[in-house]
Amino acid sequence: MTATASSTSDVKSLSLADEGRRRTEWAERSMPVLRQLRERFTTERPLQGRRLSACLHVTTETANLAVTLKAGGADVALCASNPLSTQDDVAAHLVRDHGIKVFAIKGEDHDTYYDHLRAALAHRPDITMDDGADLVGALHMIALNRLDDLAPAVRTWVERLSAADRKSLVTGVIGSTEETTTGVIRLKAMAKDGVLQFPVIAVNDSDTKHLFDNRYGTGQSTLDGILRATNLLIAGSTVVVAGYGWCGRGFAMRVRGAGANVLVTEIDPLKALEAQMDGYRVVTMEEAARVGDIFVTLTGNIHVIRLEHMKAMKDGAVIANSGHFNVEIDLDGLKRAAPPPLAVREFVEEFRLGGKRLYVLADGRLVNLAAAEGHPASVMDMSFANQALAAEHVVRHARTLGKDVHRIPRDVDQEIARLKLQAMGVSIDSLTAEQQKYLASWDMGT
Repeated sequence: MTATASSTSDVKSLSLADEGRRRTEWAERSMPVLRQLRERFTTERPLQGRRLSACLHVTTETANLAVTLKAGGADVALCASNPLSTQDDVAAHLVRDHGIKVFAIKGEDHDTYYDHLRAALAHRPDITMDDGADLVGALHMIALNRLDDLAPAVRTWVERLSAADRKSLVTGVIGSTEETTTGVIRLKAMAKDGVLQFPVIAVNDSDTKHLFDNRYGTGQSTLDGILRATNLLIAGSTVVVAGYGWCGRGFAMRVRGAGANVLVTEIDPLKALEAQMDGYRVVTMEEAARVGDIFVTLTGNIHVIRLEHMKAMKDGAVIANSGHFNVEIDLDGLKRAAPPPLAVREFVEEFRLGGKRLYVLADGRLVNLAAAEGHPASVMDMSFANQALAAEHVVRHARTLGKDVHRIPRDVDQEIARLKLQAMGVSIDSLTAEQQKYLASWDMGT
């Protein structure tokens, strides 16, 4: 399925590179914080001599991050974190114009996806950068000698390595960064079980990431993906939002703004209460299944929409996912219960279930990246500034960071926000000496 492959890259076609360059440069115009970091990285070279393997969505925004990391001195290898999220022209541009090792093709099958993951591991990174913890997960299966849990393409390669090579593959990693909620959940579980082999910076936990990327980025891009895939009218429809984390909040806000009647399902009483107080109707998925027109999962959990829910849905219901993995919808259960689906539009499959038609978007994968272009560059500017600074932080503090999941320091988070405000032409006040003294005291009273 590949047209331009070598030992250092596997992309669809280098002939697409001109368009990829134009679109990447367009995105860069909306990424002033990352641009400032690139200028500093070019001078200071904080990643000099480091091998960095990244498993991220290969988009125009990611391209600007990869170029920034290379400017900092890193030898970068990039593979896709989702089979449908790659922008082929961008992948070609990075290979041809920047000499970055890219292994990613939009629509790649299961075996190719994991062979690309293998290629990123074979880069023998000092630092890994994940969006969903696939690289870190594979490294830990190797460290724990759980080779049967690896995909065949990765397992076959690992089995050819000596015991010493396997060990060095893991011990050679000084640290990692993680982009998304789903990955952070997995990594914190590993730390809790005492199996985490190296420190990880939870980029998703930075305020300048989850408060903006998850809320405003996911909110807008998820709606964009649904509209591009279906061209449905949102106004007057009933949209069911599964999960009221920052991604769910953002999407609920956007579809309500488009005129939808919004229902929210939750398992967390605090988030459910917040959704209710924000003016949404909070119901169970069992209740929502009977009345929803469009269902979107944004939880990071498995089988949020199950077969019993789909059997209760009305004819013509649309089902989409904007969580990292496509496990949020029980697609296997649906495929067992229904005849083979019919492709009715690009990224839209029609399933016949009990005489009703159900429409699944983008094979249940991230609809905002599979059917659209992902988050706007201006919000990814902050997310990827966090990633670049997290990589620098790992290099500077690897010896003192424990084998745990860490946040980026608060002052770094605030500096990203300051730079973003500056780029937007926004000024804010500073504390006076009197105010600083008052906030630091306990005896000044009222």
